[in-house]
Amino acid sequence: MSSSIEYINEGVKTTAKKMVKEGEIFASCTFASLGLDPTLCDQLRDKMGFEVPTLVQAQAIPAILSRRHVLVNAATGTGKTVAYLVPIIHHLQKSTRRTQRADGTFALVLVPTRELCMQVYESLQKLLQRYHWIVPGYITGGESRSKEKARLRKGISILVATPGRLLDHLKNTSSFLYSNLHWIVFDEADRIFELGCGKEVEEILDHLGSRRNIHVKKDNAISSFGFPQQNLLFSATLNEKVIHFAKISLENPIMIGLDAGDSALEFQPSERGRFLGQDINDEVQPIRKEKSFSIADYKIPTQLVQSYVQAPCGSRLTVLFSVLKYLFERESFEKILVLFSTCDAVDFHYSLFGEFKFSSSESESRPEHLFLKCKIFRLHGSMKPEDRRTTFQAFKTEKLALLLSTDIAARGLDFPKVRCIIQYDPPGEAIEYVHRVGRTARLGERGDSLLFLQPTETDYLQDLQNHGVSLTEYPLVKVLDSFPARGRKQFVEKLVSLESHSWIMFLQRAVESFVAAEVWLLILILVVIES
Repeated sequence: MSSSIEYINEGVKTTAKKMVKEGEIFASCTFASLGLDPTLCDQLRDKMGFEVPTLVQAQAIPAILSRRHVLVNAATGTGKTVAYLVPIIHHLQKSTRRTQRADGTFALVLVPTRELCMQVYESLQKLLQRYHWIVPGYITGGESRSKEKARLRKGISILVATPGRLLDHLKNTSSFLYSNLHWIVFDEADRIFELGCGKEVEEILDHLGSRRNIHVKKDNAISSFGFPQQNLLFSATLNEKVIHFAKISLENPIMIGLDAGDSALEFQPSERGRFLGQDINDEVQPIRKEKSFSIADYKIPTQLVQSYVQAPCGSRLTVLFSVLKYLFERESFEKILVLFSTCDAVDFHYSLFGEFKFSSSESESRPEHLFLKCKIFRLHGSMKPEDRRTTFQAFKTEKLALLLSTDIAARGLDFPKVRCIIQYDPPGEAIEYVHRVGRTARLGERGDSLLFLQPTETDYLQDLQNHGVSLTEYPLVKVLDSFPARGRKQFVEKLVSLESHSWIMFLQRAVESFVAAEVWLLILILVVIES
């Protein structure tokens, strides 16, 4: 068996590179030209809003249709979910015998979080409206096991799952039928391992492999569709664990999103198609001709405007207040996502932003009004699953909204019309910065990101620069000067320090007075400080 790596359609790849340089993400072909069923093409247009495929889809769909293992390394917001769902649906719908619920599960999509699980499931529902005999389903932590067990017993054609809950059912639900399993998709593979699910993923593959004796020898891995099982791996970044996992789970794969000169993913004959006896969490052995993977391996959308703001600790809150008000009211942004490091910080800011009332004058005769005139949501891991699901759906459908979240919203989730990502707390690693900003500038739309830094954290900018990411300073003074303040002169003041700006001083007093009058907010502040 050859150990060479095949790269999909050099002509498409060359065109893709050219268009990426020009800031485009859509291909010049159609879904029909990729060989997809006409009805499925109609669903993509009518239900998903795709008139033409993205560059990633244009490369990935033919590769997956070719029945080969595939590895896709592509930026977030480029349509990866559709890229793997559509070929699976195409094969299922054109089967000579219609699939039935009694046949069990044909395709398994493994994702890192509940929210992403629901998002993929919703996409499936839209795409399958004309294929009623193909049944979508999901299983995820926090849901009722008994209800999931009942759904599995009835039969689910395409199953979306989180690792822990899937492993639970593989071990304990005897009615879970997967003898016809043909596709295994690993979506957001890097995030799966970041969340510490490597052991679970290995055990899942061990379980599936030992029961069906697949992946041991290709000739014995022929499915009910007449061709070997396909494994598809999608990842926005490539680190050593993802590389190691790809080498033991993919057999001579087609590579998309990597240059032909990349040698770190050379597949040795003994490393192809093996699941058993490997531990993803073990220390990864050096790879021959090892490549140093960094943030530069991640594709940042060219239409993303990246900025930073330096704000001292005592002024950070009022600066955030001011920037949010400016973006919503002066720039007419519709949706903004603010990321915090802890659940307590999310809860505090959610309570404050939702209640803080303000008068543009210190005169008691002027009526107070809410400072932020938009719908405000929160999302973090300590919330009940049903509350997280409700928030996720509500923020997607709301026209003018602010979402305050932990990193739970930083990966994979697709929120329509999010114009700006504000990182109030910088992430610990530079690579995580890129995942966070990937929630905006999706599918070719413009997006902005703003990173908050304290004066002592400016080295973070150099760290990003070392990884090929450059940020420009946000015009904060211009924003602050746009607000009226009592006693303010009409000309632009000479700013000595941020804390001395008349608007910051005025707003700071207003916030302090409001918090002092609300005992419950003072308690929340203490909780945030202790956390």
